[in-house]
Amino acid sequence: MLLSTNANPRISSLFRYIESLQGDRPWGSVLDSGTGVKSLQWIRTLPTDRWTAITAAASMVDATRATPGDIRPQDRLMLGNWMDDNLLAGETFDTVLVDYLVGAIEGFAPYWQDRLFERLRPLVADGGRLYVTGLEPYVQYRPNTESGHVIWEIGRARDACLLLAGERPYREYPLEWILRQLERAGFLAVESRYFPIRYGARHVYGQLNMCRNRLERFHSQALGSSMRQYIDDLQSRALALIEREGSLRYGRDYVIAVEPMP
Repeated sequence: MLLSTNANPRISSLFRYIESLQGDRPWGSVLDSGTGVKSLQWIRTLPTDRWTAITAAASMVDATRATPGDIRPQDRLMLGNWMDDNLLAGETFDTVLVDYLVGAIEGFAPYWQDRLFERLRPLVADGGRLYVTGLEPYVQYRPNTESGHVIWEIGRARDACLLLAGERPYREYPLEWILRQLERAGFLAVESRYFPIRYGARHVYGQLNMCRNRLERFHSQALGSSMRQYIDDLQSRALALIEREGSLRYGRDYVIAVEPMP
């Protein structure tokens, strides 16, 4: 297993690494099994025969349709949930992307993550490839650096606000857990790699604005007011640290490439 010191923007770095792993292999038919704006923007740049993009969120369908780039007649953007056995039944794809899906499906199919790769296995054509991107869990562990502690605080504040607003936070899974599930589902690991993360102001604003948007749904006004003060203070501390150090260095993304076992 390789450990990257790549400090480029996290999403583009992961997709570029997938392209390097793909090499001269044709992309063929591509399944984006948990699509989002960034993954579909990337897929539209690839020389694919066709692509199918699945999301369980109706709002994501609208957001991805609004992104630049045409949808060809052979391409599909679909609303669906992988718990539905009829979704894409009987179809196969040369390349399957699982982009941060394992953590994200907690909001749509909680406690079902251990079934995901088993569900996707029949959709990967013989000789095809499946790529997984993910984020190593971090909110459970107290860091020992200033940058890490701020990111840890932001993650815990985000999850607390989601829970108090009646929603489910994402549940991230470590690379080693993903590898075990892939093997059980009938995949053979080709490569895996970590990518250290550098968070900037955009991440801070995005995560803490997510918190602010939930405050009105708290059952206690006093709690919402106190949480707003804490969020404002946390944002000020995070932005000051970014101004001083350039970014908040903490955590790791990962990419895994697998192929169906013979």
